[in-house]
Amino acid sequence: MEKTAEAADVRSVVYSEVAAYNANANEAVWITDAICYASSLYGVDPLLVTSVMETESHFNFGSFSNAGAIGLMQLMPATASSVGVDPYDPLGNVIGGVSYLRSQLDSFSGSGDYAVTNAVAAYNAGGNAVRNYGGCPPYAETQNYVVKVNDIYTQLLNRYYYQ
Repeated sequence: MEKTAEAADVRSVVYSEVAAYNANANEAVWITDAICYASSLYGVDPLLVTSVMETESHFNFGSFSNAGAIGLMQLMPATASSVGVDPYDPLGNVIGGVSYLRSQLDSFSGSGDYAVTNAVAAYNAGGNAVRNYGGCPPYAETQNYVVKVNDIYTQLLNRYYYQ
């Protein structure tokens, strides 16, 4: 008798990834719920959002970058303002980050096989940089960022489909 694989529950896959970095169970549940909520609000794959958030902050509420990015989704103050959220509010940060990612996915939807890659690069380097270079800009930080998001996303997809 052949055993057939069943897909895992998306929420369980997201939670297991968050909990691997954030040992506080209450925070891990909150972050998982925020990812699932914002993903459904903007129609963005929660596994992609999880991959971006992991790359940005490793699910650390108090994450700040030297460049001035804030929170779980590492929003720059100007980006947070442009999407109408307070980057210091955790839920606003997640909603704002997913809204911004959605706008990048929409902007680069015509990029064929590279649509998501270009959107992820734009999340890191800005849409103008991606447009100016006709794809992922030749910045080591952005190129490494795109590879890391892709690696995490691939692992999450594998866990979702083959767990």
